[in-house]
Amino acid sequence: MTMPSDIRAFNRSVVENFRDNGGQITMEGMLRGSDLVLLTTTGARSGNPHVVPLGYLTDDADRIVLWASNMAAPSHPAWYRNLVANPQVLVERRTPEGIDRFPATAHTATGTERTRLLGLLAERYPHMAAHQEQTEREIPLVVVERNSTGH
Repeated sequence: MTMPSDIRAFNRSVVENFRDNGGQITMEGMLRGSDLVLLTTTGARSGNPHVVPLGYLTDDADRIVLWASNMAAPSHPAWYRNLVANPQVLVERRTPEGIDRFPATAHTATGTERTRLLGLLAERYPHMAAHQEQTEREIPLVVVERNSTGH
């Protein structure tokens, strides 16, 4: 897949399309009809909020699972570095009722959890799982869990 030359401008247009259409991607191009979440992280250096659209899957506990492949680049994506520095994130996900927006906590899967989730990723998105073979770094799998509301 060829990425746009200005990824930040592209991401801004995807975020706007997501929010304007109740979480459904209607814009023309490679993401049309994709199930995405918007992940807001806090900049590790700046402390500013950063919103990025990401593909995801859910596990059997309805936790959101993200893969920090960065299109198999040699370095981790900025959003991953941000959530390692501050695992408190904000998620926007499409539901039948509209966009569900909630605070959550993220962690990097390791050990048996990572192995299980990697199998799930390979089953649902084999082209994404193949990114691991295209880079020397271990692609992090990130689990995002909704924060409890205290009720």
